[in-house]
This record gives sequence, structure tokens and C-alpha cells, in this order.
Amino acid sequence: MKLRNIAIIAHVDHGKTTLVDKLLQQSGAFRENQRVTDRVMDSNDLEKERGITIMAKATSVDWKGVRVNIVDTPGHADFGGEVERILSMVDSAIVLVDAAEGPMPQTKFVVGKALKIGLKPIVCINKVDRPDARITEVVNEVFDLFAALDATDEQLDFPIIYGSAKQGWMANAPEGPKDKGMGPLLDLVLSYVAEPKIEEGSFRLLGTLLEANPYLGRVITGRVFAGSVKPNQPVKVLDHKGNLVEQGRVSKILAFRGIERQPIEEAEAGDIIAIAGLSKFNVADTLCALDVTVPLQAQPIDPPTLSMTFMVNDSPLAGTEGDKVTSRVIRDRLLKEAEGNVALKVEPAPNSDAYVVSGRGELQLGILIETMRREGFELSISRPRVVFKRGEDGELLEPVEEVIIDVDEEHSGVVVQKMAERKAEMLEMRPSGGNRLRLVFHSPTRGLIGYQGELATDTRGTAIMNRLFHEYAPYRGDIQGRRNGVLISNDSGEAVAYAMWKLEDRGPMMIEPGWKVYRGMIVGEHTRDNDLEINVLKGKQLTNIRTQSKDEAVRLTPPIRMTLEKALAYIEDDERVEVTPKSIRLRKSYLDPNERKKHVKAREAVVVG
Repeated sequence: MKLRNIAIIAHVDHGKTTLVDKLLQQSGAFRENQRVTDRVMDSNDLEKERGITIMAKATSVDWKGVRVNIVDTPGHADFGGEVERILSMVDSAIVLVDAAEGPMPQTKFVVGKALKIGLKPIVCINKVDRPDARITEVVNEVFDLFAALDATDEQLDFPIIYGSAKQGWMANAPEGPKDKGMGPLLDLVLSYVAEPKIEEGSFRLLGTLLEANPYLGRVITGRVFAGSVKPNQPVKVLDHKGNLVEQGRVSKILAFRGIERQPIEEAEAGDIIAIAGLSKFNVADTLCALDVTVPLQAQPIDPPTLSMTFMVNDSPLAGTEGDKVTSRVIRDRLLKEAEGNVALKVEPAPNSDAYVVSGRGELQLGILIETMRREGFELSISRPRVVFKRGEDGELLEPVEEVIIDVDEEHSGVVVQKMAERKAEMLEMRPSGGNRLRLVFHSPTRGLIGYQGELATDTRGTAIMNRLFHEYAPYRGDIQGRRNGVLISNDSGEAVAYAMWKLEDRGPMMIEPGWKVYRGMIVGEHTRDNDLEINVLKGKQLTNIRTQSKDEAVRLTPPIRMTLEKALAYIEDDERVEVTPKSIRLRKSYLDPNERKKHVKAREAVVVG
């Protein structure tokens, strides 16, 4: 059967997964009476909740006698490690661009990677039915983006198709016709995208996506570049340097047919398949016939820019809410994650049984923590830290990101001021339609930790921030951290409403009456810049005098709600987030007040010294 291999690349929320849904429906991948949820490719619970694609996935549609393998890729920069490898599997990409928002940072990131490896993309202007669509300007912006990314003349001569994935139509003009469904897009893929190039020689496949299957063990998805493979065939695995990783036999070959994977008896060169049966075969490795000695070239991965320390939960409430609490199970889970996600790095922390996990950003690490807590893990997490480097002359370098903020004009002043406080440099400010401005900055990653929530508060939830790794640049100096101290519980027990009411003038609380607290746990934010120990367990003194004023109901101010992302952004270096399947608590690293004082003195001595 004839083949075409394409990826769908776009910024977050520009409609990739919806587009794939419609292609599957209209090509007959679903039975007419089959019930299918929206965004069928986002199978992970977190993907459904957040409305973003985290894991790349493959599918295929049959159109006019040609099998089109389609890979749906993540649109968020934190999961860019997936995107870079996927592009090596395909021969073209559909660049999906929102007709109102135009090309965004992630579009730039992914298109840059696609052009660099020589792909000739198709541009699809989606959501043309939006009332604020600006189709001509967006097409010009896409052309300017391709030119800025050093596209060749051939790449600049890209075909354009318009439509609305949500309404299920595509056409060669923005106004339609709308009655041909997604057919015009699939026809364009057949006519414009080249058939897969087949290399000479014995069987070779490049591992691109890894998953752990409870029945089949390790399953690796990749493209067959040369030769063919059958079940039970002897094969070997080479790493990117050509060293032998393992030898074995292929136990099962799975091909993508619609949304399902079906076992097949032989896979030919050019096809995208999944293979089971090898225990050490990893992403970026080459699976090949026994006579092959040279591995396939794999794409280099951008470096991690942010790290967090994952520790055993050693609070007094440890083990009461989760069943996976030991350092060994935490280590095994993190190493398993790092195997399948090459953008993640896991290293043991010096002098302890903790692990330093480095990744592309807060979202990527936050998703990992959220996944682990849902699996029953209890963890203690440090504050996110950026990954610094030393330059050739020994100078300190830090990661800098390109940040694009779309904001209503009335809120632009506070955004510019806050970004300046975070040592960001403004590159551009221009109108983006509808009384909104687009602000472009280069900002140190350090300054962006925790800014998302503050931005939402400052702009009443109307601003949209997108960020992308730009480069390592010279250190920009100190950035002002949290200005307020915290309120710390000085005892263990259950919080009492009366005690909390009496302490309300000290600052807003983060707990509710009846919650379990322990000594050293953070229960609120102090109104001043120093930490304060308080007693939230002290009940009302009982007397036999009854008066109207004495028996007033205790009315508490609603507490600050701490989500995982908010908690990680809030804590300082001497604090941790305790994460369990049921709770997110903030605490001091050293629960004993004397220990805390000792470490503060030791730190001050080092600074003075």
C-alpha cells in the first residue's frame, strides 16, 4: 500500500487534536454507531483536564488507496523533547495556525526544527470562522516567520489551506466551499507530500517514542528506514554512538490503524510501527539487523533549564495518605520516567537519598509530580531552581526565554513593570487587535518562576503568556523574591477555628479548621517580612458567663488555596512542598525551630565569610 507520513505541529490550543479527530471521523476510522469522545487522541487524564497534549501519539487514515500516518504532537514548549524526535519520523508537517492569534512561540519553535531538517510544510489556517479572524495578516506573519527561520526558496513556496477543524471542513479559500469536509486537506497531503524515502540495505528503525505496556513490556514506536521486519526476527540495538546495547528477537509488531494498534506479520520500509520484545531498547537508539554497524542519526535535544529535588516525605503525617513512600520506589519511578522522556534528566542528589530532576519548565515537572501523586506517591519537593552553566571564560550563564504576553491595553503598564522587576528586557510592543497589545520580552527563567499566577491576578485573567527557551546568556543579577514571611505552626494536632480567628490579624491562612497540622508546617502568610511561629490549636477558654458578645459565631476569612503550581512557585529555598494523593502542604525544610536557627546562622556565616 502507498504511504505518506506527516506530523501536525502547532501552538497550544490552535486545534491540532480536534483536526485529527475530524480526519479520523471523515476517513471512516470510526464505525457510524461508535461513540467517540472529543479529542480522542488525548487519552491521558491530565491531558483531558488541562486540554493540552502532553504525549505524542500516532494514528493513520486510509484515503483514496493511500495510508496516511499522522502524528499528533504536543504544542507546549515544555514537551518539546517529544516534538524534535517525531519530526525525524515524517516527510512533511501540517503547520496549524489560529486565524486570529497567528504564529506563536511554539509555532516558531517547532517550525524552526522542521525547516532545519529539510521538511516542506503545508500551512493550514484554522478557525477562520472566528469573529476576530485576520486571515491575510496571519498568512503574511507565517511567511515572515518562515523567512526569519532561514527557510529555503522551496520551503517558502508552501501551499495554504483554510478552514475550521471544529466545524469539520477545509478548503483552498477562506470562504469555502464547506461541503467537502476534510477531503481537500487529505487530497493536498497526497499531492504535495513525497512518498517516504527508503534507504538501501538491511532493516533499520529509529526509536522515537517509548511506553511501558503492562502486557507487552517496553514498546517503542519508530519509522522503518530500510528493509523489513517480521515477528521473531533476530535483531540488535545500537546507541547513537554505534555501541551495542542488546541483542534479541522482535516479539510483536504493531501498526497504527485508525485509533487502534493491530498486530501485523511484516512491516515494510517507510511505515511507522511499534515494536515489543526488547528490554533495553530506548529512544534515539537504532534497532537493526545483525549485519548493520552504523546507527541512524538522531536529533539532538535542547538542554533542561529547570531542576527540582524530589525527596522522601519525612513529615509527621508521612504514609497516612499514600502507599508509595520509600526512596527506592521513588527512584525507580523517576528512572522509568527519564527512560521514556529524553527531555528529563534524573541524578542522585549528593550526600542524601534525594533525586535532582531537571526538565524544560515548571509545567513539565508539575505534570510529573501530579501524575506521581495520582499513582499513590508521597513526595517532598524543593523549590524549582534554574540550571546554570559556565561560559568559555568562566562567566556564569543562565537560561533566558522569549516571552510573548497578549494583554488588554489597560493592564499593559503593570505587566511591563513586573517584567522589568524580573530583569526582563522588552523587545517589542505592538497592537494585536481588539484593544490588546502583544509584548515581547527576553527574560531570565529565574524571573518567570511563579509569575503565571501573578499575571492572571494583575490582568484579571485576561492576559495570555507564552514562553520558549531562547539561549544561555550572562547572569543578570539578583531578582527580588517573595516579600512576606510565613506563619508556622508551633505544635501538632488539628487546627481550631477559634485560634485561627484570633490570629487573622497576623496574615491570611492557608489551612481550614479541622485540618491536621504539625510543628514546622506553614499554615499562612505573615503580613511582615519575617517568619512567625503561631499556635492554631488553642481552643476557647470555657467560662460559665454567657453574653451576646462572648458567643458570637466565628467567621473566618476564606483561606489561600494552594494548587501544586502555586505552591512550587511560592516556597523559598528553606521550604518544601509536601505532596500526597490527598493533600498539598507547605512546610519548612527543618521542622524543629532550633535546627532552623542553626542552619540560618550557618548560611549567614558562609555569606559573611
